[in-house]
Amino acid sequence: MFKLNALVAGSTGYIGVQLIKLLVKHKYINIRYLCGNTSVGKKISSFEKSLNSKRLPKIVKFKKEYLKNVDIVFTALPNGESQDISKSLKRNNVLIDLSADFRLEKSSEYLKWYKQKHRAIDKIKKSIYSLPEITRNKIKDYNIISCPGCYPTSVLIPLIPLLKKNLIKSNNIIIDSKSGYSGAGRGVHKKYKDKNLYESLRAYGVGFHRHNSEIEQELKKFNKGKLGFDFTPHLSPMFRGILSTIYVDLNKRTTQSNIINELKNFYKKNYFIKILKKDHFIGTNDVINTNFCNISVCKTKNKKRLIILSAIDNLIKGGSGQAIQNLNLKFGFPEYTGIKWKF
Repeated sequence: MFKLNALVAGSTGYIGVQLIKLLVKHKYINIRYLCGNTSVGKKISSFEKSLNSKRLPKIVKFKKEYLKNVDIVFTALPNGESQDISKSLKRNNVLIDLSADFRLEKSSEYLKWYKQKHRAIDKIKKSIYSLPEITRNKIKDYNIISCPGCYPTSVLIPLIPLLKKNLIKSNNIIIDSKSGYSGAGRGVHKKYKDKNLYESLRAYGVGFHRHNSEIEQELKKFNKGKLGFDFTPHLSPMFRGILSTIYVDLNKRTTQSNIINELKNFYKKNYFIKILKKDHFIGTNDVINTNFCNISVCKTKNKKRLIILSAIDNLIKGGSGQAIQNLNLKFGFPEYTGIKWKF
């Protein structure tokens, strides 16, 4: 069977390890290189015991010479490092980036939100921000594919169809998102070692979280009026999963049924999006270890407002699973290859 050779850079982080766990089950992928910095020479099974029985290469330090031997480069690196790799890409390489390096379309916005100059500005226009359900028909034209952040994934999926059809007011959207601590990377344990991470709920980045820029950029593409939203993320005492609670004001003559029907119609051909019955309470446990996004639309005591609940696994639909979904669309594989079932 024909297989594509892949390199995974940043293979030992939470996202990197989850990506490898999925790639070893993908029938069209052969993992040629696993790259890291502080883990050179180690086996990936040192970080994930379930990979012990798999024939995987030992971790090596990235060298641009490796790019001659691979078709796909997955980067799950600290912000900035994928830009450096992008400058060495060969004509046949496809870069699928899970960091923020190519999510923003303006280098000035990257500097503003990530506090560093973009080192591959010429590559930005050659890249695509790819939320698969939205960009599936465009992705084949790009060799640099930027995967959305985990919070934006949970927010954009329910909001884009509603703004596009002008069913909700765009100037007063409130987004309250709660994530498992894996979303902050392995360094979270040191960063919050004195904050009772495992037993408390903690707000952070209030008003100025970096994902504000990403959410705003993408919603503006589908919004006809003035856009105004507030986004507040929280770290929850659980390892994985995101639940976003989104408060929206309805436009005149818009009903709960209109909202549900539009979401169902918009995503009717999308395997990984589930629009549930009205007023259905959902939680992260419904989507853990899957590539699904579950959405529920709920009434409130205010007839002019609805609450939209959106749940994903931040490490899969908000990360590695979405990366593979983009891979499948890029190369014409069935979209659910390697990510169809619960893992």
